[in-house]
Amino acid sequence: MAPGMIEWRRDTKPVDYLDAVSFMEQRVGEIRAGTAPETVWLLEHPPLYTAGTSARPDELLDPGRFPVHRTGRGGQFTYHGPGQRVAYVMLDLQRRGRDIRAYVHALESWLIAALGRFGINGERREGRVGIWIDSGKGDEKIAAIGVRVRRWVTFHGASINLCPDLDHFRGIVPCGISEHGVTSLEALGVRASMTELDDTLRATFDDAFSPMIKGSATAGIPTTREAMPGVA
Repeated sequence: MAPGMIEWRRDTKPVDYLDAVSFMEQRVGEIRAGTAPETVWLLEHPPLYTAGTSARPDELLDPGRFPVHRTGRGGQFTYHGPGQRVAYVMLDLQRRGRDIRAYVHALESWLIAALGRFGINGERREGRVGIWIDSGKGDEKIAAIGVRVRRWVTFHGASINLCPDLDHFRGIVPCGISEHGVTSLEALGVRASMTELDDTLRATFDDAFSPMIKGSATAGIPTTREAMPGVA
């Protein structure tokens, strides 16, 4: 596969979490073998909690509320559910500088740029993972990041809260941080569709990740799933 070629996938119906993990496991191996392109997969999950490698049992406040999935990504507990756009990003860092910190920084830049298109000032916070906004009531988290890297291929990725039920976050201590809240585009007064968010993520991707690879050119590759508007 040519360096910088990206397959964009999007599902319009919730995807089972274990099915998504199975796909990522397979695709990571294919990317490493050079038989499949780098991939960005945009989707939603049914309501569930995931526990990263640093999750502590006491951070699961309501164990019976939703299914809990242990996962190999970094981080602590996160919530996924309808109204939240999950972006699973499978990139070959062998081609992109073998710099995990630079990759996480690019993820953050991507989320910040996408939020900026909706008039939201997303920011990094020293010592905290994810993207935050100053809501006037203090810092609130609007996007989460949790990554895994295998043989220099990334998977898992990030999520942005478009219009999820924020009460669902009460069943966990999100990312191990109890002193700050969680918000969404909807809670901030932004009325946008999931398609609009997807289009914005696609439009801001290259500026965030192209610096990791010189001379790259991203291009959509046809897939059996729904093709994103504007992507061949």
